[in-house]
Amino acid sequence: MPKIEIGKAIVDRVVARRGRLHLFDSLEPKKTALLVIDMQNAFVAPGAPVEVPAAREIVPAINRLAAELRKRGVPVVWVQHENRPGGSDWDGFFGRFVAPESRAKAAAALTAGSPMQTLWPELEVARGDLRVAKNRYSALIGQSSNLQKELKERGIDTVLIAGTKTNVCCECTARDAMMLDYKVVMLSDCTAALSDDEHRATLENMIQQFGDVLTADEAVSLFDRRP
Repeated sequence: MPKIEIGKAIVDRVVARRGRLHLFDSLEPKKTALLVIDMQNAFVAPGAPVEVPAAREIVPAINRLAAELRKRGVPVVWVQHENRPGGSDWDGFFGRFVAPESRAKAAAALTAGSPMQTLWPELEVARGDLRVAKNRYSALIGQSSNLQKELKERGIDTVLIAGTKTNVCCECTARDAMMLDYKVVMLSDCTAALSDDEHRATLENMIQQFGDVLTADEAVSLFDRRP
């Protein structure tokens, strides 16, 4: 995706409200995790049932960021959407938001064991990375996944959000993380939506109410600053 700029009116509003644009002066590696959300074939592959074409464009940035964070001891968590066959564990979505003629194909692509449900092969996954399955947009709502347990066990209080869609699963997880008192950073060049407008709208929501918005390079630089 092209570089997306947050509108000047939003920047001015944020600075007027809290006296600064960005929230954090530094980040602590031992307390931070990178969450890479839904970068699986169902969303990334050309022609996939729920394809987000721009998701392919952010793969190099995610790979570079993950490599830099591993050097600093930051855990990388691959969060993958996974539903039961036929989407039976989330009829509130498959039964209402997907047309009957498309439902079976979409649900099958997000079912464990389907090639569509696996991570996009160009992503560079390391042996020590974590895998988490979720069955809702947010990985932190209710019993959708065991992500919160994994984060608590590692003493994580800060999450960096990457993946797709910016305005759906990434935003939902980021909002819930903030509500659970995590520090949140949405990575503007490591997230992707179906349009620039949707992507920008989420970034502008995030920086006003739910977390910070940084590029991957800006986020990495915060780990090299003393608190």
